[in-house]
Amino acid sequence: MMKKVLLFAFVAGLISLSAAAQDKKLPPLDASPMDMAYYPVMYPYVVKVKGEPGTLVARVIYSRPQTKGRDIFGNLEEYGKIWRLGANEATEIEFFRPVIIAGKNIPKGRYTLYAIPTEKTWTIILNKDTDVWGAFKYDQKKDVVRTALPVLSLDTPVEAFTMVFEKGDPGANLIIAWDKVSVSLPIKWHEGSAVPKKK
Repeated sequence: MMKKVLLFAFVAGLISLSAAAQDKKLPPLDASPMDMAYYPVMYPYVVKVKGEPGTLVARVIYSRPQTKGRDIFGNLEEYGKIWRLGANEATEIEFFRPVIIAGKNIPKGRYTLYAIPTEKTWTIILNKDTDVWGAFKYDQKKDVVRTALPVLSLDTPVEAFTMVFEKGDPGANLIIAWDKVSVSLPIKWHEGSAVPKKK
C-alpha cells in the first residue's frame, strides 16, 4: 500500500512539474534576430563538415533590423551620431589572427564595431569594450581604430541589415548593407601570414 502511495505522489509531482514548465512564458520572437558571418565564408560547414582547407580569420555577430518601409539613414539612424551597427547588442567582431585595418595593426581578439553614418561616408570604429547594449555607454577612449569609408548606393534595397565577408585583394572585405546603401571595410593580413585557401 505504501508503495502505491509513493508511486502516486511521484506521478503527481511529475504532472505538477510538467504543468509548471508549460506555464513558463518564453520570450517573443526578436524583431531583429541575431546572425553570424565568417571568413572564410561559411567556415563551419565548408571546413569542419566538408573538410575543405581553410583557416578561420574572422567572425562577426550582429542583429538584423528590418526597414519595414521606414526611411533609415538620415532619419531612423541620424547622420553624424554613433550607431551600434545593427540592433540590440552592439555588433561584435572577433579576429583569430592579427590583421591590419586602415594601416593599423590589430591584435587578434574580440572587439565591438560601431559606425557614424553620414550621407557620403561612414566612419567605422573598432572599440575594445565588448558585451554592450546599443551605443549608450560608448567610450571613445577605448577606440582601437577609426576609418572613413565611402557610401555606395544600391540599385536593389536591402530589407534586413546585412553583414557578410568577401574575398579582398589582398585579405577580405566586410560588406555592410542596409536599405539603399552599403560600405566595404577592407581587412588585410600581415605579410607572411598564410592566406586561407577557401574564399
